[in-house]
Amino acid sequence: MKKISLLSLLLVLSISCTTQKKSVTAVEPTKYMNTITASDLKTHLYIVAADSMEGRETGSAGQKKTGVYLINQYKKNNIPFPKGATSYYQKVPAEFMNKKYGEKLGDSENIWSFIEGSEKPEEVLVISAHYDHVGIKDGEVYNGADDDGSGTVALLEIAQAFEIAKKEGHGPKRSIMFFHATGEEHGLHGSRYYSENPLFPVANTITDINIDMIGRRDEAHANTNNYVYLIGADRLSTDLDNICTIANAKYIKMDLDYKFNDPKDPNHFYERSDHYNFAKHGIPAVFLFNGVHADYHQKTDEVDKIEFDALAKRAQLAFVIAWELANRENRPVVDKK
Repeated sequence: MKKISLLSLLLVLSISCTTQKKSVTAVEPTKYMNTITASDLKTHLYIVAADSMEGRETGSAGQKKTGVYLINQYKKNNIPFPKGATSYYQKVPAEFMNKKYGEKLGDSENIWSFIEGSEKPEEVLVISAHYDHVGIKDGEVYNGADDDGSGTVALLEIAQAFEIAKKEGHGPKRSIMFFHATGEEHGLHGSRYYSENPLFPVANTITDINIDMIGRRDEAHANTNNYVYLIGADRLSTDLDNICTIANAKYIKMDLDYKFNDPKDPNHFYERSDHYNFAKHGIPAVFLFNGVHADYHQKTDEVDKIEFDALAKRAQLAFVIAWELANRENRPVVDKK
């Protein structure tokens, strides 16, 4: 073996480490984005939005059964629950939920999984979707395939894509928590509980990407499903808004519709899903949404009406936004109140 001086060895190691760091930084997300497929989303959704899940009412046996399925998928993909937690569950007491509106909900659970960051593990990106729906009414199961079965299964696929990247040496630099909220349909209870009882400090939470209804189209887009409503990205952070726009233009090329981002919009969707409980604590948040349709909160919101090509593209958009947020040098700056 050829002799190498200590100085030469250190130089070689330095160059090698620098080259390796550059190559990791330069990794494109396309390969991993493409692991999010319509067929896999379909497989998951036919289970999550099945009659056997009984409409996933908050605290019900059907919702708890859904939760077990989600956790088993994370275990299958070797994605653990977060550091500092004792299980995949964050218990949300009935007392907490019922106090606000005088309801009679049972105890329920948020579900979380976690991929630790390689360089800035203390900084945490949250990707959220609620997994509850409205249960059974007059003997009819309200399966909520779009609301929010679509977001629920998107979260599974996004987490799997990040884990595949990690196995190949391209894990996220920041930590990512995949957060399935309970009680959204009754008043954003699960995300409100987390925001008041966070596992990670609010100051360390860089952004929430919230996914709620991304599997259908609305009447305003009757001729195309190649769109998504982007809501809230610019409310607190110019950086976040730019990240979303650039990621879409580079990788997905969907039409970004900002109609519901207008603070004067009478629908007030910005305040109506789980991202709001992050935003009200000063955490930049963006909400991906396909708009309402005739089956919204009806028993007819079924899997056979989901447009899986659109669901896959919107899930991929959430993934590439998350990829940029998890790997860029600086977290999004909060420059607005």
